[in-house]
Amino acid sequence: MSKTPSPCIDVCKFRREGHCIGCSMTKDQKKMYKALKSDRFRAAFVGMLVAQQKAMGRYTHWAPAYLKKCRKKKVKPVAEVFDIAS
Repeated sequence: MSKTPSPCIDVCKFRREGHCIGCSMTKDQKKMYKALKSDRFRAAFVGMLVAQQKAMGRYTHWAPAYLKKCRKKKVKPVAEVFDIAS
């Protein structure tokens, strides 16, 4: 089984109070995600990130890019991603 892909969509510009304008992660959150070994924890992290993006606003571009990344890696995306993609 493939692991949940990183929420990073390769923009990596930290301009919104330390949050990436591509995925909303901070540098510490990026390090934290890389340290997660369990797919269950990685999926929960992506769910948390979706909630963070909703709270911050202006991240409508992320879900389509992340879904494309999941399709390319042949991995089922976390359910919360579909909520913001539609």
